[in-house]
Formats: sequence, structure tokens, C-alpha cells
Amino acid sequence: MFPCIDTLCATSAFERGQIYGQQAKDRIQHSVITYARLFAACGIDWVGACKRAMHFEGVIAQVDADLMAELQGMAEGSGQSLGSLLALNCRTEILPPTFFSDEPQLAHAALAANRAAGLPDWLADAPWDGALKDGECTAMGVTAAASRTGQAWLAQNWDWMGRQREALVLLHTQGPSGQSITTLTEAGMLAKIGINQSGFALGLNILRSHRDGSRLGVPVHVLLRHLLDCRSVAHARERLHALQSELGLGFGAASNVPCADAEGQAACFEVSPAGWAEVRPVHGVVVHTNHFVCESLLAEQAPVGPGLSSHSRLSTAEQHALKTPIGQAELEHFLRDESNGFLSICRSPDPSVPPESRVESVAGIVMHTQPPAMWVACDVPTRVAFELVPLARAALPV
Repeated sequence: MFPCIDTLCATSAFERGQIYGQQAKDRIQHSVITYARLFAACGIDWVGACKRAMHFEGVIAQVDADLMAELQGMAEGSGQSLGSLLALNCRTEILPPTFFSDEPQLAHAALAANRAAGLPDWLADAPWDGALKDGECTAMGVTAAASRTGQAWLAQNWDWMGRQREALVLLHTQGPSGQSITTLTEAGMLAKIGINQSGFALGLNILRSHRDGSRLGVPVHVLLRHLLDCRSVAHARERLHALQSELGLGFGAASNVPCADAEGQAACFEVSPAGWAEVRPVHGVVVHTNHFVCESLLAEQAPVGPGLSSHSRLSTAEQHALKTPIGQAELEHFLRDESNGFLSICRSPDPSVPPESRVESVAGIVMHTQPPAMWVACDVPTRVAFELVPLARAALPV
């Protein structure tokens, strides 16, 4: 199982970051090397990525000043610069809208700059890196009405570069309300897929809008940590409205946030620099992959290459969604679906692609909302069992 980092003993946000940075130091460096090469493939060297990310400092502080203090502590604990930690947490905003398209990128100058800065190129031995631009996540939220247990569920595979499995950590932390949070995330990032003591669970499907990076909005991974302090789907809806309409911050890049709660509700929230919209369950189940489905945001869709397989995976997921009632066994079966070969819901690494650039299901996650519980498959889900992981100890009465 992935290493567990518990920051709940900290007396301040800065100390939480210090603990995280110290205990995940090597894995954070792994993330930096991974994303330095990924940005370079898009023509952005690491120094340039850090400079871009620093522009989001004020936005993050407006969302929650403690998150900036935590990032500063993480920088001190890990020996990284604050800019490097911000670049990891703003990776979706830094990647260009064309990232999932087949448009060629000019990487030579960025790679040279990274080498001069002492950052190794882990793709140096691969004859091409186009595979890095395809294959992403599939998620399903199940309401109480469609659940075998009478409580809501959330499940997803996280598909990404296989090398990032070595960067994953289970982080125990807390939100501004004081409630505890457990999140499976890439080292150096504030949050990704997780659940809190209220039984509110969320995940992530990356989307691409042609406006990505066009404005300084809330970064996606900061948004995930912010929403993990919510009590329910309805509360998350209120937070999104506040960020967009009351604070006027909006969002810096596109993504989908699937979620479920202890009240038995589930939904998907699509966010983009143009605004946000909600995908509601059909017959008690909501599924999502990596393209916009809300009518109000369809015009935001950036071009994607056929290797992303988003539409075909959504169609397959919709077939699983019809097979109610749905419980843990059905969700594990869903996350192990290999019916579309190397572009399936469960994605095995394609042996025809160089090992350095293979995309695969890095992990599978199933979450039960009441009582809160999380099971993780720490490899391609067809290869390993889903293991129950310990959640952060309850911090406050719910």
C-alpha cells in the first residue's frame, strides 16, 4: 500500500506542511522530475512553470490562507522551492489546452533548460512520448436509491503515467472546519481523491477547455482540498457558487469533480474558466470520463486525440450504471473492465509503448460514505485486491 502521512498532530497549517514535506521528500522530488518533463513536452521548462504557478499565490490565499501556509511548510520540509510546490498543485492550469490533442509541441529548448537546472529527463531513452497524452480517469457515483447497501458510493480509476505510482501517498489532514480528511494524492499536491469524516467523498476527471490557463482562477487541486471540507454534495454546490459568483475567483482550468455523501446523494461538477455546471444522476447513478457533457459547457471542449478514448469509456461506464443495485462488488467489477483493450476503464500498460511513457490505471479507489470507508487497489486493479485503508481519526463531532 502507498505510504501514509499523518499531519493531524500538527498545531498549525505550516507545521502540517512541514510534516508532509519531510515524510514525502523523495516522492515530492519524484513528482518534480515527472512534471518537469511533462511541461517540457509542451515547451515549458521547469523554471518557467514555477514562475507561472507563483501567479496563483494570491488566488489560493483568497480561497484559504492556511493552504498557502501549508505549501510554505511543505517547501521547507521537502527542500523544494515554493514555486516548485505551486507548480505541482497548478499542473492542470500550466498544461496547455492542446495537451490531449495530437498537436506537436516543441520541447527542445525546454528540455535543454531543465538539463541545465539539473533535472534529469526520465524519457531520454524513449523514442517518442505521444502516449503521455492519452488515457485518463473513469468515475461512478451511486446514490442511496441505486445502492445495494442503502448508502451512497463513489469509485474511480486514476489513469496516468505509470511512473507516478511511485509518487502516491495517503495523506491524513484536516480542513478549516477542523474535520479530518484522507486523500490519495501525488506527493507535493494538497489533495486528489478522498473522503472526510462527514462521509463526503470526491474524485477527479481531468477535462480540457480551450480557455485553460487564460485566467487566474482557483487551481483544480486546491479546489479538491477546499471541497474536501464539505459536509455534503449540497454544501459543495454552495462552495462552487461562492467561488464563482460571490468571491469572483472562478476556476483556472477545466476538470470534473465526481462526489457522493452520507445523505445518499451523488453528482458530478464540471468546472472551467467559463464557469461550472452539474451532471445529475440518471436512475440513481452518475458516470463521467474526460469530456464535457453539460450542455452549457460543451462549447468549452478543447480538441482531444483518439487515444483519450473518453467517449467510448463513457459508453461502457453507462452500461455498468444500468446494473443496479450497485455495491462494492459491482464497483470493483466496473473498475476492472478491460473490454476495450488498452483503452479500457481498467487500463493495462500497452507493451508496444516504451516503458517510460506508458499510461495505465495507476490505482483504483472505492469509497463508501456511511460509515466513511475507502478501499484502494495500489496497481492496475485487475492485478491486485482492493485493500481497506485506515482513515484519518475523527477530529470533531459530526
